[in-house]
Amino acid sequence: MPTFSHCLLLLLLPLLFSAFNANIAQNLIPETCKKCAADDPNLSYNFCVTSLQASNRSQCDNLRGLGMMSIKLIKYNVTNTRNYVKNLLKNKKTDPFIRACLNDCLDLYSDAIPTLKQAMMDYKSKHYKDANIEVSSVIDAATTCEDGFEEKEGAFSPLTKRNNDTFQLSAIALALINML
Repeated sequence: MPTFSHCLLLLLLPLLFSAFNANIAQNLIPETCKKCAADDPNLSYNFCVTSLQASNRSQCDNLRGLGMMSIKLIKYNVTNTRNYVKNLLKNKKTDPFIRACLNDCLDLYSDAIPTLKQAMMDYKSKHYKDANIEVSSVIDAATTCEDGFEEKEGAFSPLTKRNNDTFQLSAIALALINML
């Protein structure tokens, strides 16, 4: 016959297990970001921790879940940036050079969305090399977008922060993919 202490243990065991898992997930992000930033001088530790901690932690209880979440963060960022560019293009008074650059960026970010969808499918299928190539192309898109504005002296990119964020998020994902 089960004693009271056995029943209490059975009731508390799930609570202890979930607290243990939450602690693992809590430590996983800073430790992983520390390794990512150490391996890549272009990656900011603070940006990594802030970005990954802002995501849905229930999906980030291991390195593989963290990798998927990082790709989802890129997709969200790219989609948001694409919409931002579309809104900037509504301003008819925009300088023609800047407008041309924005149109190029719109194309780059538009192409990045299906690329990231494919990266997620490849990642889920454990085709990490393919996911790596696809995420790398998103870094290229953000860099190409930003570089376009530098072709004219004195031109100002309204997308610098967004391009840098895309670069950082992609660098985080690449670092995580390469850890698997």
